[in-house]
Amino acid sequence: MTQAPTLHNLGGERFVLLTTYRRSGEPVATPVWVVRDGAHLLVTTPEGSGKVKRLRHTSRVELRHCSRTGKVEDDAPTMEGDAVIEPEDRPDVFRRKYGLEYRVFMLVERVAARGNKPRVLLRITPAAAA
Repeated sequence: MTQAPTLHNLGGERFVLLTTYRRSGEPVATPVWVVRDGAHLLVTTPEGSGKVKRLRHTSRVELRHCSRTGKVEDDAPTMEGDAVIEPEDRPDVFRRKYGLEYRVFMLVERVAARGNKPRVLLRITPAAAA
């Protein structure tokens, strides 16, 4: 039996699959970068992304370890949580963890979007045990 992931070990992963939910309840999974911030996990995303729109409806999320492309092992355990949308005021935490990869990605995003688009942080806490 595989143990459920903890906030601590998911924060150390390079990528996690973040699942958010449409109003219909349909799950939408996206691979994201993640950093640990005390008792929370942080994810950065453009302010107008689908993730943010879905989280404005329901804060419920699920996280699983994944590859850069979002591939998840069949038996990978899931951590349930709640996400809060905040202004991105700490891009340095992602720069420290991901280094040049993060800087290049942000540059490509800026060029493709023809300018800086506002980004937000998703602050994720583990769901309360039932």
